[in-house]
Amino acid sequence: MIKLQGIRKAFNQGRDNEYWALNGIDLHVEANKVTALRGPSGSGKTTLLTIVGCLARPTVGRVSLMGEDISGLPERFLTEIRRRRFGFIFQQFNLIKGLSALDNIILPGYPTGRPRHELLARADELLAGLKLGHRREAKVEWLSGGEQQRVAICRALINDPELLIADEPTANLDSHLAREFMAILRDLAAQGRTILLTSHDPLVVDSAVVHRVVDMRDGKLQGGR
Repeated sequence: MIKLQGIRKAFNQGRDNEYWALNGIDLHVEANKVTALRGPSGSGKTTLLTIVGCLARPTVGRVSLMGEDISGLPERFLTEIRRRRFGFIFQQFNLIKGLSALDNIILPGYPTGRPRHELLARADELLAGLKLGHRREAKVEWLSGGEQQRVAICRALINDPELLIADEPTANLDSHLAREFMAILRDLAAQGRTILLTSHDPLVVDSAVVHRVVDMRDGKLQGGR
């Protein structure tokens, strides 16, 4: 589904503090599979996710999506690709305080032009699927950590993306909630979603839900299983 060729990423390029976060990444992310990037802090996992998700551009190299080179597309086209083809689950959830769970979920749907009633119906369907319908009107700051993560998952799915990207999704969860998350991930994978995540949590990378683990260190791939 996604192919990375010769990806390198520099920060502060040309300055005294120039830093290359990625140093020659060749990776094929298979469709309908769960792929996990594993490595220590500073290994380049999150940087690689931002490039795959069209949130950042590589300094060198090519990114292909479904056989189409998207590396040089103008930002407005990348924005449209992100909106319609990707769903993001962030480590800190990034929910907007003061808004209800329902309003947080439907926010990414507004730029697509879909009617509000359609977005609400889809959000209610997602909440029901994750057994959170009874909390639809609760402000997100009133929710538990596990509930907030389920809201974040619903938000990521509101536009029915082909690919889900999750950055250290269990980092702020205890073991029980981490196992709950993996159960949700298993169901999403069974629906045919392509999932790319980062983690160094054994509950994640050693799970049978994950089809492939790719190790990273110092901005390079190191193998995996």
